[in-house]
Amino acid sequence: MCSTLLRAEAPYPSTYQPLPSQSLLITNATVLTGTGDRLDQASVLLADGRIQAVSSRAIRAPGDANRLDAEGRWVTPGLIDVHSHLGVYASPGIAAHSDGNEATSPTTAHVWAEHGIWPQDPGFNRARAGGVTTLQVLPGSANLIGGRGVTLKNVPAVSYQAMKFPGAPHGLKMACGENPKRVYGQRNQEPSTRMGNVAGFRARWIEAQKYLDDWARYEQRVADGETGLDAPARDLRLETLAGVLRGEILVHNHCYRADEMMTMLDVAAEFGYSISAFHHGVEAYKIADELAAAGVCGALWADWWGFKAEAYDGIPENIALVDRPEGSCAIVHSDSSEGIQRLNQEAAKAMARGRAAGMNIPPEQAIRWLTANAARSLGILDRTGTLEPGKMADVVIWNGNPFSVYAKADQVFIDGALIFDRADLERQPLSDFELGQSLGDRP
Repeated sequence: MCSTLLRAEAPYPSTYQPLPSQSLLITNATVLTGTGDRLDQASVLLADGRIQAVSSRAIRAPGDANRLDAEGRWVTPGLIDVHSHLGVYASPGIAAHSDGNEATSPTTAHVWAEHGIWPQDPGFNRARAGGVTTLQVLPGSANLIGGRGVTLKNVPAVSYQAMKFPGAPHGLKMACGENPKRVYGQRNQEPSTRMGNVAGFRARWIEAQKYLDDWARYEQRVADGETGLDAPARDLRLETLAGVLRGEILVHNHCYRADEMMTMLDVAAEFGYSISAFHHGVEAYKIADELAAAGVCGALWADWWGFKAEAYDGIPENIALVDRPEGSCAIVHSDSSEGIQRLNQEAAKAMARGRAAGMNIPPEQAIRWLTANAARSLGILDRTGTLEPGKMADVVIWNGNPFSVYAKADQVFIDGALIFDRADLERQPLSDFELGQSLGDRP
């Protein structure tokens, strides 16, 4: 470990503080815990911003707890979108809000998505109305290595730091395939082929390994008592890549084709890092066993395919096929300011196609695509993603089965605070950008 280098990894800390909350006992609900269980006529107790108890038996609540009879309604963990560009491609979609791609070099590992986030983006409010309590905002995919992503709690704020999920690791956005070779090939730059893509990755990891070694030698010489030494020059790009090699930054790899995902697994093995998730992965079904064996998640669309050559061989059973019984990690993601508002319906489409293909996919299994598996890929499963005692009280109460086309999020809690209530305009926050505008398009 390089202590001097590690100190450079901690600027811009989270200033997030949970909103005030009251103890709440939810009763008579159908509860999907996110752990694979479904509890009917069950209760959930929220207190001190945490899940205190979940049971199909009576729960004793504090005397001052509010009580909510959820008869006929369903309760789930808050939804998590692992692939969003809210804030960096904010609404309205104008050039002034286009901050997602630093397409000035094939490798821009030094840029951080959080420094381009506009907290006033109305998309955050719309996503919250769809039950999304946590999201990862990523740079775009013009580059081989596009920079760091950040995980946010979906709360109204005036700074991104006040939304930043405390303690969540950064993600590194990487992109294989057509995007980088198209962007730079059109400029007569490298890479212009898939060969160039892989060569570019390998060259950058070699540089990162040397950077780590240089710092390790310097730190060792200092520890041995040598004086008058010059520290290696800091390099923001290589600091990020070194963070990946140390296992502190998680790799989120945009990749469509099965062969390219296999190549990226080989690159990761060559340089000793892990891939947290392949994003988009329309051909992930072809290598579902390999992904499960490697412990790599597939963050996938329900039915986007065919819009370019590398997306041609997608099938709507993709998510269901990736969701193997053992070791698998299927996730429904959006990559869309509109899709993030209905992640539950995207999951429902994948369920339907899986069932039509003969797979039994109950709601208690499918909810993991939106909660526990997503949290796992972001390195925050120990804190959120399931309704288990001690975890953050990120909770959604739905008006019925969340996988129905008629499903709506009635109430959304983040760390136990009621942050959205469909029946109460006072609990439907507006961004500063929306103040004074028409209320006709409220969620």
